[in-house]
Amino acid sequence: MNNPLNKTHKILIVDDHPIFCLGMAELINREPDLVVCGSESTASEAWDAIKKHKPDLVIVDISLKESNGIDLVEEIKQEYPDLPALVLSMYDESLYAERALVSGARGYIMKQKAIEQVVEALRKVLAGDVYASQKIKDKVFNRLVSSGKQDDKFSLDKLTNRELEVFRLIGDGLESKEVAERLNLSIKTVGTHRENIKEKFNLKHYTELVKFAVHWSQKMKK
Repeated sequence: MNNPLNKTHKILIVDDHPIFCLGMAELINREPDLVVCGSESTASEAWDAIKKHKPDLVIVDISLKESNGIDLVEEIKQEYPDLPALVLSMYDESLYAERALVSGARGYIMKQKAIEQVVEALRKVLAGDVYASQKIKDKVFNRLVSSGKQDDKFSLDKLTNRELEVFRLIGDGLESKEVAERLNLSIKTVGTHRENIKEKFNLKHYTELVKFAVHWSQKMKK
């Protein structure tokens, strides 16, 4: 996609929902100083686009086909420390925002609010600031100050990004086959994640894991 001379900031979108990407690109391209230089659906495609287009900012959805968006943000931060990432998610900030910022994202927006917030968020991140609620900023600051010394038996911080996704879907009532289909994983891989979650939470049986996940999911939705 060509970049008109009057457009100075190139934005790459990484999201596997084509209709959402089209709408987001149309919204961003209306701005005189912003242009969408590419729209990719997987992490591997994102890497090729970053090398090809050299964007000024990457918008990353948390749920991608081949990987977890937060993992991609971490990898981008390591490889391109000066390339900021803005994370989009359909999930409430209390679930993923802190994790995204600690992983290197410069902002977090829920998809339900993306249309009204994305331009403001892009400008703020491009200016070198962080776009997130004050509540989340304070949580991240407190985490850094405490240096991760909190010892909570059931802290979700123990889980990897992918394990957290599996745990969340179990809490939503999905069976292993459905989780595998949703995340494009094999049932065996989902089983491995399940066992890892049980071990980290010291749960002996799968039924205990389901009960805990469902209880947590219901608590999050209140």
